[in-house]
Amino acid sequence: MEERRRFGGRRDFGKGGPRRFPPKPVELGKEYEVDVTETSRRGEGIARIQGLVTFIPNTKPGDHVKIKITRISRRFAEAEVVSAAEE
Repeated sequence: MEERRRFGGRRDFGKGGPRRFPPKPVELGKEYEVDVTETSRRGEGIARIQGLVTFIPNTKPGDHVKIKITRISRRFAEAEVVSAAEE
C-alpha cells in the first residue's frame, strides 16, 4: 500500500520533533556592554552575548562598547552603539 501525504497534515520530523531554538540571552531594547571580537562579511562588528552572535554596525574588533538590541532573529541579534563603554 502506498503511503500518501496530505497537505496541512502532520509532518514527520524524525527523532525529537521539530527543531527548536533555545531562548535568547538578550531582550529587545535592553542595553549590554560587549567586546567586539570579529568583523562580518558586510563589515559590521560581531560580539557574542552568551554565545548569541550580535551584529553591530560601525564597530571593529577590539572595541568595547555599550549597545542596545534592535532586532532578534532565530540565530542572531542586531544592535546599535549607544556609547563607548566605561572601563
